[in-house]
Amino acid sequence: MFRNMYDTDVTVWSPEGRLLQVEYAMESVKQGSACIALRSSTHSVLGALKRAVSELSSHQQKLLEIDDHLGIGIAGLTADARTLAKWMRNECLNHKYVYGTSMPTGRLATDLADRHQRTTQTYVRRPYGVGLLLASFDKNGPHVYQTCPSGNVYECYATAIGARSQSGRTYLEKHHESFPECSRDDLIMHALRALVGCVSGDGELTKENGSIGIVGKDEKFVVIEGDELQPYLDRLELEGGNNGGDDDDDEGGDDAAEGDAKDEDAMET
Repeated sequence: MFRNMYDTDVTVWSPEGRLLQVEYAMESVKQGSACIALRSSTHSVLGALKRAVSELSSHQQKLLEIDDHLGIGIAGLTADARTLAKWMRNECLNHKYVYGTSMPTGRLATDLADRHQRTTQTYVRRPYGVGLLLASFDKNGPHVYQTCPSGNVYECYATAIGARSQSGRTYLEKHHESFPECSRDDLIMHALRALVGCVSGDGELTKENGSIGIVGKDEKFVVIEGDELQPYLDRLELEGGNNGGDDDDDEGGDDAAEGDAKDEDAMET
């Protein structure tokens, strides 16, 4: 039996009990540039590597504000992420209009996962080819959630998705026990150190390709990039930690995905 006999429709099961088109959508997340998230007892932080399709284009936005208390990081198809971000903003506005308070992040994450899952059960729509990381601070404290095209949702202390994300995930696993007591700036530095391992080849993390989003107690969600990010990169440089990841940490040909971005189009981020 050939694999392509069972991947023509998202509702067709393979003999091994797999939905191949859902797996293909999850693969598009792995080929997007890396995005990480972590939280302390007072803040939630997102970090992302931005990708430029060519030397003549600007870098694509990887971190999006959804509400004052919530932001998302994306890996996968930019257009799908933009559609989901618009829906999430509408949900937050509707909740605030009806109840007068910000929407609980857990409820929004569950609704988002349900929206992902519905596309895996009907043949007239394809799965969303994007993975999202949600970072927020609500009345229950800081939160980090991860969603994927299959409809799964996870609440995490820290996580990483996208190309070469295993290096960042390894760093987060090694240091996550210290995150709860970290200050705002220390948490940002941890995010940058995790991102450094996700940079391909001999590349470096710079103010052009790096981006940080943070939200916390009495602090609305803000994106730090460009000249505002430079002081943190200078501090990282003094530590001697701003070097690209090793090729051994590459998972599933992510270097090729990084290099092919210029030949494909602006859909993948």
